[in-house]
Amino acid sequence: MLTPTDFHLIDKLHGGFPLIDRPFEQVGHSVGMSEEGIIERLKFLLSQGILTRFGPLFQIERAGGLFVLAALKVPDDRFETVAALVNRHPEVAHNYRREHQLNMWFVVATESPVHAQKILDLIQVETECQVFSFPKEKEFFVELRLPVEQLPGEGYATID
Repeated sequence: MLTPTDFHLIDKLHGGFPLIDRPFEQVGHSVGMSEEGIIERLKFLLSQGILTRFGPLFQIERAGGLFVLAALKVPDDRFETVAALVNRHPEVAHNYRREHQLNMWFVVATESPVHAQKILDLIQVETECQVFSFPKEKEFFVELRLPVEQLPGEGYATID
């Protein structure tokens, strides 16, 4: 369960993260916590799965890399085995099962287009499933910010 302080912390960390030598110290001042307290609370929220990720988002193509959305058509009786093969690659993220003919979707993120293709080719060989790749054609920025209403028995917290 998130505390009012957690809501306030998440709000402070969502967008506008200070790009300074000690950003957690500055954030700590704004939420009434120490730098160490902020770091420990983030570790806890991540370890509990309350937060699934904390870090910057990069436009990897501007640095010469590539994100590729990929899909496989996996027989149901092999799905878990194939998922394990795909997920063992550190370049793979966001692997999801879908109710579709192409029932496994994942993202490959690499430092170069050549490396991305090598990983996709390797996954195809290892899984014995054809890899369908969908490179990004256009990038959109969509930010999701959820408002938090009155918390029961606590003060008022907002996330804009």
